[in-house]
Amino acid sequence: MDKLYHVLLVDDEEDIIDVMMKKIDWEDLGFRVVGTATNGIKALEIAEESQVDVVMTDIRMPYMDGLELAAKLRKEFPTMKILIFTGFDEFEYAKTAVHLEVEEYILKPANKEEMTRVYKKLKETLDEERNERQSVEKLQKYYMDSLPLLQANFYTMLIEGQIEERDLAKSLLDYQVHFEGPYYACIVIHTSQHKVPEGMSPMLLTMSVQKQARDRLEEKWRGRSFTYLGNLVMIVQLTRESDLSQLTDECDRFCKSALRILGAHVTIGIGRSGISLLDLKDSYAGAKEAVSYRALYGASQSINIQEIAPTEAPLTMEDGDIDLHELFKQIRMGTKTSIEDAAGKCIFHLQSSMTTMKLHSIAVRGILSEFYTFSMNNGIDFDEICGIEDPYRVIPQMEEDNLHRWLMGVSLALNEKMGSARNSATHSYVEKAKDYVADHYMEEDLSLDTMCAALGVSSTYFSSVFKKETGRTFISYLTDYRMEIARRLLIETQDKNYVIGKKVGYADANYFSYVFKKEYGTSPSRYRKEHIDQA
Repeated sequence: MDKLYHVLLVDDEEDIIDVMMKKIDWEDLGFRVVGTATNGIKALEIAEESQVDVVMTDIRMPYMDGLELAAKLRKEFPTMKILIFTGFDEFEYAKTAVHLEVEEYILKPANKEEMTRVYKKLKETLDEERNERQSVEKLQKYYMDSLPLLQANFYTMLIEGQIEERDLAKSLLDYQVHFEGPYYACIVIHTSQHKVPEGMSPMLLTMSVQKQARDRLEEKWRGRSFTYLGNLVMIVQLTRESDLSQLTDECDRFCKSALRILGAHVTIGIGRSGISLLDLKDSYAGAKEAVSYRALYGASQSINIQEIAPTEAPLTMEDGDIDLHELFKQIRMGTKTSIEDAAGKCIFHLQSSMTTMKLHSIAVRGILSEFYTFSMNNGIDFDEICGIEDPYRVIPQMEEDNLHRWLMGVSLALNEKMGSARNSATHSYVEKAKDYVADHYMEEDLSLDTMCAALGVSSTYFSSVFKKETGRTFISYLTDYRMEIARRLLIETQDKNYVIGKKVGYADANYFSYVFKKEYGTSPSRYRKEHIDQA
């Protein structure tokens, strides 16, 4: 890089330019003359074509005078230094020069000492600006190199709820993050550290899974991924709220692929969607909660919190309250022993931290309120479980043993109710699917995907609950239903086989015959003949 500053000399008297070239030891002062011009127009052309740091110009010149040239240079090249070197010592000229922020207004003739002083001072100014600019460039490079880490920290603050609404727009600008939405959700990708292929490092396996997840999911779902607490967290953007079911199915396929190809047991939790980036805190909490349900539903699959706990809401605790999060978690999916342990810890914390009866009473009422909220969010009548007519008066007055028994009793009762509610929800999905088949079996495009889209549920989750509830796949059920209708139509009507096939959703008559024969062991025509003859 040329360390000398470039100078352009402009004067309509070439003799003066020649004197200036010879009078000053340019390179000793840190400068190099890279061009000369005898008028402002030519000078402007040179300035536009060359990298000029300093322009030293006369005022009175043909075509374009020095002050007009200075004005144009100041507009197009704000950092360029301009020196006026003129024989006109007039106030109006000097005032204009000041307005144009000219560095020096030098009167002709100027001796070598005067010019040397001017250029030494100018070099100090240019050096300071260059150092400052290089420092800024270094900071900018450091900032850009650090940006991925800074963005990951920003995403972490989003899911932790540390970003206030008033600060969101500025943070997005500062971290150079752009989201389009209009819906947002969090997914948590968890790789088991305990089920690892022989000879494989758990860390290496996790990193491999995370890379594959980024490659497969980020582009399609406009994802922003980062590692947090040992898991890969991805903020996804959805075009429609209903896309969450499609995302769940795609994540499930990824889990199956990771198990088959890498031998990795991967669980992906999908949180609820929201219309604001600030909703990501709740979405992350739901996704993390969904991952914990692998103990109940099994690993190597995706789990959508909306599908397994559609009415649950995130729990919040005020300062000074007893933290019931672990107890409620065990109520949702724990065993009798884990629920009793969690209830015991709550009682221990209550007795050890509430030093006065007043604080004890307030804390117990807080526990009651949280239980009412938890029950309501899960569609359960807590009064029915509580079994006490005036709980806010009676329960705070209970002795420790009675309070402990009461807390364990309602916790176990809630666990049982929620198990029944899950079974009921599963049963409801199955019944809705059967009703949907009864109304749409004649449609050729009826499939698992179209039915799940109508129910607003992922095919992954639905297939699991349908088979668990009925003992067979949905496609098997649909085929059996259609074949039963076809069988009756063959006996009860005179319709041609291809007409009956169309009535039960088969546009291809040959395929209808193939499916019918596979179901009943004979062709539609023979089946009709045999049963009519018998009649």
